[in-house]
Amino acid sequence: MKRKVHTLLAVFVAASAILTSCGTNAAQNAQSAQGSGQIENITSSSEVTKPESITVMVDGTLITQENGRDEFEAKWEELTGIDMIIIQPEHDVYYDEVSAAFESGNLPDVILLSSTYYTKYAAQEMLADITPYYSGSELESRVEAAGNSDLIDGIKINGKLFGFTPTRGNGCTTYIKKAWLDNVGLDVPTNYEEYMNMLKAFTELDPDGDGIDGNTYGVSAAGLINSEAPYTNYLPEFYQDAYPSFYEKEDGSWADGFMEDNMKEALVRLRDAYSKGYIDKSIFENSTGNCRDKFYANEFGVFTYWAGTWAQTLSNKLIEAEVDGEIVTMPPLAETGKYLERVAPVWCITSACKNPAGVFKYFIETMNDGGDVEELWTYSPISDKFAKNHIDHLLSVVPLKNDPGAGSITERQANALEVFNNNSKMADLPYSTDAYSLYNDELMELKKELIKKVVVEGASIESAYADFESANGAYMSRAIVDSLNAE
Repeated sequence: MKRKVHTLLAVFVAASAILTSCGTNAAQNAQSAQGSGQIENITSSSEVTKPESITVMVDGTLITQENGRDEFEAKWEELTGIDMIIIQPEHDVYYDEVSAAFESGNLPDVILLSSTYYTKYAAQEMLADITPYYSGSELESRVEAAGNSDLIDGIKINGKLFGFTPTRGNGCTTYIKKAWLDNVGLDVPTNYEEYMNMLKAFTELDPDGDGIDGNTYGVSAAGLINSEAPYTNYLPEFYQDAYPSFYEKEDGSWADGFMEDNMKEALVRLRDAYSKGYIDKSIFENSTGNCRDKFYANEFGVFTYWAGTWAQTLSNKLIEAEVDGEIVTMPPLAETGKYLERVAPVWCITSACKNPAGVFKYFIETMNDGGDVEELWTYSPISDKFAKNHIDHLLSVVPLKNDPGAGSITERQANALEVFNNNSKMADLPYSTDAYSLYNDELMELKKELIKKVVVEGASIESAYADFESANGAYMSRAIVDSLNAE
């Protein structure tokens, strides 16, 4: 797929308001890294100044304070010889804090951003263009050797890199409790009719085997629509070919899938399943955490969640809850076609950083060195069971040369990844125009409100879209589409 940002992006402008700056003392050029031969070639680069400290803003995908972040930080500083200052807001409010940082200009040196925020702040010239640092670097060579250059090309904006992702985006695949299928005498569905028959049985019969009919339901998810691209990944069986945001058509023109008939058909499917009780009645308020808890408590049987590592985690948690842990990974239904792989979160150097070349060399490049530093980003420093840290070794763009957790990959994890990788396509990278930046956040809230009206409240498609138009939703949608097609 083409990935474009239809707005002129200039190279970064250094900002004055920062939490901390990368060191700029020329005498540091000769300083060598401490403790690791993995990055000696970086320190020998005389044209790059080694930072004294790097301020990092990251979400809960990095090991948290209570789980060993201090040990991670100390080990990273030992390996690199640089002071790391970590800002780690609570996971659920991370992007509130990110927005506040960018609005105030009180920015760290490097920050982890979802694809939506990545394109937004690149368009606002608040991220450094790292293209000249990546081009010809050892990191580029490692990525090429691993055959993953297309993944990095996929996050380029008008041919430029404003960040780097250490892993592929991955995506969600649908898991079904095998015991529930057996208890109602059904096979894994292959089309939507069979899928609905399964949800009906899981809701009206006794799939959990407790002797009571009708005290379970078929499926749950963290909301009826995800908060970021690709939006539909938690309920792909209902959305099918519908997409609730902007996409580029085969002829190169842009459209808002939310305004098209296939989106309205998806809403009818969702409303029908919800009204029959097949979908969790509290789905609109669900977080991923309480949705998982309901799955472990054996309240429902079908859960679309991340491929790979989570296939084993879900099984383990079910067993801990004294529930049968065998789950089946379902290939996409005939009507769904493909699961969607998201654009992975991107590590970006902000325009506030005074030494972006140094941060690239000593932070981004070492994170993907294939050796000691990457291993630290991959596994918890306080666990001997290869507990996951920030990088999932199953998804890394630069694989570890000697992965200590290679033997821990289970058959269930491998199968889930195989199903997903063989039956998925990359979602479009979000983009930014002036109209998109101005309207899209408000527009997405109106879209969520419309979905709730139709699915949860049972409103007609016609009345819900009329309310949407009265609230300027159609106007904002058209303005964004026009801005994309005007480029």
